[in-house]
Formats: sequence, structure tokens, C-alpha cells
Amino acid sequence: MGLFSRKGRGEAAGSSEPEPVVEPGDSEAGDGLAADVTGRPVAEPLGEHERERIARALEQASADGVDVDDLDSIGDHYDEAYRLWSADGGAGRGPEVVVETYAVAIGEYLARHSAREWAVVTDVFGTDLGLVAARADTVVVPHNLVGARWMRGETGWIPGVVSHLVRIRPKAH
Repeated sequence: MGLFSRKGRGEAAGSSEPEPVVEPGDSEAGDGLAADVTGRPVAEPLGEHERERIARALEQASADGVDVDDLDSIGDHYDEAYRLWSADGGAGRGPEVVVETYAVAIGEYLARHSAREWAVVTDVFGTDLGLVAARADTVVVPHNLVGARWMRGETGWIPGVVSHLVRIRPKAH
């Protein structure tokens, strides 16, 4: 049996009937996707709610002493927030606040220092704040960058990863 086979352990390789193909938008699909979903992210301008969300997170970052124009500052403060949270056995400011604060700090850095701008991004996984390039050929969702690394306990990654994102889509002067 292949690693990703749909057959159960007891089923022979050729013993099942082929399953019907369900087209996107078919009522049997049950996935809630529209018929025109292409798999490419869709970006919409920020609304008032998203602007307020960014402003709140930037205020929190500032209160933490973060300089959002300095990757070392963002990285050092994130690393310290993770260390404090993990040393306290999960007590104190948890991942919801820390991920939100540092994801927005990273996003703001990218908005200021690369050819990307804030947008509301929707893809097959959902909708979140993101940054899109002018040609909309790339999308960065900072909450995914930070959240995945938080779950793995990674520290020390922000300056290298974010500076790479700036290098591949530099701001035109």
C-alpha cells in the first residue's frame, strides 16, 4: 500500500471501484469553495477592522520596546517573549498575543522595506492579513511564518528569514 493510498489495509490494489470526480462548485463537494477557485490567493484592500488590528499590534510591539524598522530588535524581542513563555510553563503572555504582535511587526517591516503592501489575503486555507507584491505574484502571511516557528520552538530566525524576503522583492527607490 502506498503511503498516500486511499485504500485500507485489507483492500487489494485493484478491488475497489473508481470514485467519481467531484468538480469544484458541485453540490456534492461539501468544501464550501466557489466554482472559480484557482488555488491562487486573492488579495483585497485593508478595511477599518484590519487597520485597527495592525495598529493595536504595533502599539503592543512599541510597548515591548520593539523597533519595527530593525530586524534584530524584532528578533531579539520575539526570542525573549518565547523564552519567557516557555520558561514559565506556558504562563504569562501566550502565543495568541506574541504571534499577533510579532507577525504584525514583521509584516510592517516588509511593508516599509520591501515592494509589498498590506492586504487581506484569502486562499484555500482561509483569510488573514498578508503582504502582496505589486504584481501580486507572491504573498507573505506573517502569521503563518511566526505561528509555525512558535509551535516548533524556533528562535533566532527572524533576521535571516525576513531579510531574505526583502532581498527577493526589494523596494524600488
